[in-house]
Amino acid sequence: MKIGILAAGAPPRALQPVFGDYPAMFEALLAGRGFAWRTFDVPAGALPERPEACDAYIVTGAAAGVYDPDPWIGALLAFLRAARGRAKLVGVCFGHQAMAEAFGGKVVKSPKGWGIGLHTYRAAGREPWMDNAPAFSLAASHQDQVVEIPPAARVAAGSDFCPNGMLAYDDASAISLQLHPEFAPAYSTALIEGRRRIRFPEDAANRAIESLQRPDDHARAADWIARFLEA
Repeated sequence: MKIGILAAGAPPRALQPVFGDYPAMFEALLAGRGFAWRTFDVPAGALPERPEACDAYIVTGAAAGVYDPDPWIGALLAFLRAARGRAKLVGVCFGHQAMAEAFGGKVVKSPKGWGIGLHTYRAAGREPWMDNAPAFSLAASHQDQVVEIPPAARVAAGSDFCPNGMLAYDDASAISLQLHPEFAPAYSTALIEGRRRIRFPEDAANRAIESLQRPDDHARAADWIARFLEA
């Protein structure tokens, strides 16, 4: 199965020698499952020539907002609309927001502020690719949120802070998640440390870093994504 990674952004340059880029993180998350990979640098103008170029696509995180006027964002949303139903789609963080925006939802910069550290979502039900866990915990790093879900989507999981945190689409061709299953705790910690006092208050950064020492569910999320892709 060929998976295209639509790389919408990149980690801070100083962290890449240690942690790699987003495509490397997703390849590590889903390693050992027989997937073949192809990466597209979306801000550089690289998109698949047709949706069928890959069996599925993962849309990564980004520093941009889906409401920004950058031409590459409009091109990405148009590609997602064209690809839906012709390839499986998985969105993470910015990718979650891009899919919602492309398919008729709404994304805003949330007045709740930044979500950082380990966040726990409650499952709204059991999707076919999920197990029966009532909740799961993964790293968060976002300020934007999906505030209106698309007409053909349903909430698969969320929290009080981010109610529309995980979406599943009625045609079974797309899922998306605001949290980051691909972020290792060490990467999330380094990311917060690099932004301490610039974006996050000192006490919030300390609490977030402390939370990342607790067990997370990245392995469970990897299984869910793989089962969705392979279904």
